[in-house]
Amino acid sequence: MPERSHRTIMRSLACVQTDGGENVERIEQAVILAAGEGQRLRPFTASKPKVMIPIANKPILRYVIEAVAKNGIRRIVIVVGYRKDQVIDYFGAGEHFNVEIDYIEQQQQLGTAHALKQVSEKVSGRFLALSGDNIIQPDTISELTRARETTILVKEQENISKYGVIEARDGVVTSIVEKPKETLSHLVNTGIYAFGDEIFDLIDQETDLTSVILHMVTLGHEVRTCEATGTWLDVVYPWDMLQLNDSALAKLSPTTGGTIESGVNIKGTVSIGKGTTVRSNSYIVGPVTIGENCEIGPSVCILPSTSIGDNVCISPFTTIANSIIADGVEIGASSHVQDSIIDRGCQARGHFVTQSDETEIRIDDEYHRVHIGAMMGERCTIGNSVVTSPGVIIGNRCQIKALKALEESIPDESLVM
Repeated sequence: MPERSHRTIMRSLACVQTDGGENVERIEQAVILAAGEGQRLRPFTASKPKVMIPIANKPILRYVIEAVAKNGIRRIVIVVGYRKDQVIDYFGAGEHFNVEIDYIEQQQQLGTAHALKQVSEKVSGRFLALSGDNIIQPDTISELTRARETTILVKEQENISKYGVIEARDGVVTSIVEKPKETLSHLVNTGIYAFGDEIFDLIDQETDLTSVILHMVTLGHEVRTCEATGTWLDVVYPWDMLQLNDSALAKLSPTTGGTIESGVNIKGTVSIGKGTTVRSNSYIVGPVTIGENCEIGPSVCILPSTSIGDNVCISPFTTIANSIIADGVEIGASSHVQDSIIDRGCQARGHFVTQSDETEIRIDDEYHRVHIGAMMGERCTIGNSVVTSPGVIIGNRCQIKALKALEESIPDESLVM
């Protein structure tokens, strides 16, 4: 490979002391890939990038930035593309997250290697490369920040069918097999790496990072593995959002910033935002997070693993369980919402019921058997006494008139009379 004579090599590494007194070089810069759309997550990515999907009332990308920052990494370059303005508007220059953020646009989403190559003039020395659409915690990447060689963060998974599977010998990668039909290993590629800036020359015309790494192995470069012991959660399909929400809420801290009327019963870990009112005789069992300026109740039941965004109104005698309710949603009286996702600005009149059970769902040409309620896009209006069958996907800006039983998924801007 040609020497990088055009680049001033700045190692951007800090020395930290291990317990044994040995100096270990620690990476101090990160590249986060956040340009993709996430088509398999529609309708939730029709109007926002995958990395901005809220989980436990925070965008997924925020978990990544916070994990990086808590490992002492302050310089971050984010590769943006699809609906980039939403990312830039939310995170800005990074001052509110104790980091310094630069943005590079990937105008065509051609793959992870192509995305990484966009930052070649912004990054020198060793750096972390991370996907912006996984939930991680600080301890997930803490060991990787000390990696000296090209290293892949791997995670042991029981179900490997949707991942790149890593085969390694004595911690050195021998092969990567994408979505194998048979079990070769239970170590999957998390899409989180430690690289040196020589990776940019190795990318050449490749568009996918897995292909680049396999080429490195073929050329005799040593690529090592580092096994993640902390949280790493991937979102591929809409129902994955509920699993991520449940896991994120498990680390919730209890806070009460609103008004709790007399007769409210709260159990477990519950966070309530500023300006929110929980009316009398309501019952909340955590983990539950409720955003700011919400109106809850009276006589509402909110059960575990539920996230409720800002400016949400939940009318009396309604039950919400294991669900994600986004900002600005209104749910009418005597409704029952379970195992469901309702996106921003939806309005459902009274007696709205999302039935939940195991069902088969088709995404593109794939069929999945999952236990789920309803999945509803943004700004839908639902009339009185509407019932949805398990697994129904309702597109964005749909209108469903009263007294309808919705048994099949419907596309964006549908009208059900």
